[in-house]
Amino acid sequence: MSILIKTVRIAGFRGLENIEVELEQTTVLTGMNNTGKTSFLKALQIALGNRQFISQDDFFIKDNCCADNITIDVLIVPVDANGKQTDDFNEDWEVLFTTDRIRTDGIKSFFPLRTDVTFDVKKNSYKVQQNILKSWSDFKNGDTNWFATDKGNKTRFNFDELPFFYMDAQRDILEDTKLRGSYLGKMLSKIEYSAEDIQAIEQQIEALNEKAVNSSDILSHIKATLKGLDSALENTSSGIELTPFTKKIRDLNKGLTIYYGDSQDSFSMEYHGMGTRSWSSLLTLKSFIGLLASNAEKESTVFFPILAIEEPEAHLHPNAQKQLYSQINSIAGQKIISTHSPYIAAVAELDQIRNFYKDKQVCCGKVAIDALSDEDQRKINRQVINSRGEIFFSKLIVFFEGETEEQALPIFAKHYFGKSAVEMGVDFVGVGSCNSYLPFLRFAESLNIPWLILSDAETITVDRVKKQFGKSNSSRSESDVIVYLDDDNDFEKQLIADNFQDEIKKSLATFDVYNNEQHRQAKEPQRLLEIDQYNDNNLYEEITKKKTQFAPVIAEQIIQSGKALPPKIIELFRKIKIMLHIKEEAS
Repeated sequence: MSILIKTVRIAGFRGLENIEVELEQTTVLTGMNNTGKTSFLKALQIALGNRQFISQDDFFIKDNCCADNITIDVLIVPVDANGKQTDDFNEDWEVLFTTDRIRTDGIKSFFPLRTDVTFDVKKNSYKVQQNILKSWSDFKNGDTNWFATDKGNKTRFNFDELPFFYMDAQRDILEDTKLRGSYLGKMLSKIEYSAEDIQAIEQQIEALNEKAVNSSDILSHIKATLKGLDSALENTSSGIELTPFTKKIRDLNKGLTIYYGDSQDSFSMEYHGMGTRSWSSLLTLKSFIGLLASNAEKESTVFFPILAIEEPEAHLHPNAQKQLYSQINSIAGQKIISTHSPYIAAVAELDQIRNFYKDKQVCCGKVAIDALSDEDQRKINRQVINSRGEIFFSKLIVFFEGETEEQALPIFAKHYFGKSAVEMGVDFVGVGSCNSYLPFLRFAESLNIPWLILSDAETITVDRVKKQFGKSNSSRSESDVIVYLDDDNDFEKQLIADNFQDEIKKSLATFDVYNNEQHRQAKEPQRLLEIDQYNDNNLYEEITKKKTQFAPVIAEQIIQSGKALPPKIIELFRKIKIMLHIKEEAS
């Protein structure tokens, strides 16, 4: 049996006004930049680790008012070997936490730790006070009642058996070799040998140094020249020694160089890229924790490390990112990873994902696994995460069926908003068919990512979209989030119905591939005359033959025409403005 940090609540810290996050043994934090992922990790560091970084900038600010208190609550519970919560702590953890600090709801035991940070005016410093709460209240978004919980008894939380490790995104194995305070430095400083081994190794080093100097004319000449110091300083000792290799075994770590390479050759880490160096640094943390775990096992003491790792994917290619996740997941203890990598998010378990989203305030969403069937989970993994991992980091998602929309909508959006969809944090995602919306909707709803649908208007399509919307458990009304095209139209028919025939015809004429520009200019007018005879049905058939090729050309032609965008597209974009709080420009 072991333990787990089950829940963390934070109020008044940086951009986190009031948030609750439930954790797993390995938790992956996703979301756009500046949504609070790093702040969450730093809040955990205040509660469980080093607090020396605290400054005035760490206090939440809203409407030019600064919070006077930071509150961080951590709920620790007992779990079994499978990570499932049990009723009671085992004897070893009970002894460590002590029975007078362990609470119970009548059935299940828990350890509720509160950390408060305030500014001490008299001492001109930040005061950290910790208490064991008397109870653990319910939490609702926007509700601050949990602040009012009786703080209970004062305590000091500093257990070697529960160490907290923070690894930021700027890690570098080269820097680690130079710093005694790094995890690598700490291990190197604890290297021990027996007296016999020290004597034997230092004798070998002495012989190696002597051989190196005597075999080199340059080193021998330098040594002979430096012996002139003896006469000037009247030295009666052994005089000058040159030691190309470290003389004393206690200094071995000072000259440590790490080499890495393939079967052909190896190179010092300074010649490797930041990806290899960053990964190596993280693996030294794994080694350090393994060493501590081994010592705890020898001493028969409990041990549960907590790791906060920021952007482990830094500088690594996609396959390496996937492998790195499995290595982190295998480390003992509890791991909380913040990431911008869709590859790490894709290989994590669905119930390990926590998505941070910032609207009026930062909130955290998770996929409600218990509410999904096995088939629903497979669909989300297969149709959403494995194929569209980037939507973990969306500010808003627009769903639709077809390939034409996927090509045309980003072009229309850039023209309408004056910036690309990527800059806005908007993803346009084709779901494949009118039957495939539900996994995407449940995914977005669970992770608090706003979404819209641009739907074809065939009767059967509308009926299926409505049914899936009803199952999505969205709190918004259908008219707020779904834009249906007109009169039984799909996207291509809608463009024709909106009187963009001339733009479509010109697109078809200019799209034909000729051997060279001269041939294109000569044949385009003739081709345009041919296409000009097409009726609406002919146009529809022509542009649906190669949707993905025609779509961007047609979109560009519509923009170049100077006409207003299709009305349904404008309706969709206005909904995007509302959701993203973009102000309408005065007409």
